[in-house]
Amino acid sequence: MMQKISSTRFKLTLVAVLAVVLLLFSAYVWIALNFSFSDGERAGYLQKFSKKGWVCKTWEGEMLLTSMPGAIPEKFQFSVRDDALARQLMAATGQRVVLTYSQHRGVPTTCFGETEYFIDNLKVTP
Repeated sequence: MMQKISSTRFKLTLVAVLAVVLLLFSAYVWIALNFSFSDGERAGYLQKFSKKGWVCKTWEGEMLLTSMPGAIPEKFQFSVRDDALARQLMAATGQRVVLTYSQHRGVPTTCFGETEYFIDNLKVTP
């Protein structure tokens, strides 16, 4: 009888611990995705934009930042979570754009995006 109570108590404790761990992990992911570390804008030429991934398909892009003519451009890699914004970016590939982004550090998996920079808005410039 004591063995059965002990076994049941162990199973309930294990389930409770797993539930708490899952709840804490979910809270961490929610915080990482909803509170930004920094916000800003970057301007440059949208070079590449595609949907990538084997299991978790995410929108990923690359923009060339140029500071002055003749300088070696720096690449800015970013992720997009909004499909409507992704369609706008696809249409703007090859053009000069200004991207408004938020940086989310510590996102635990690449299922939300491969980079820590998430695009919030797009403006095509002449």
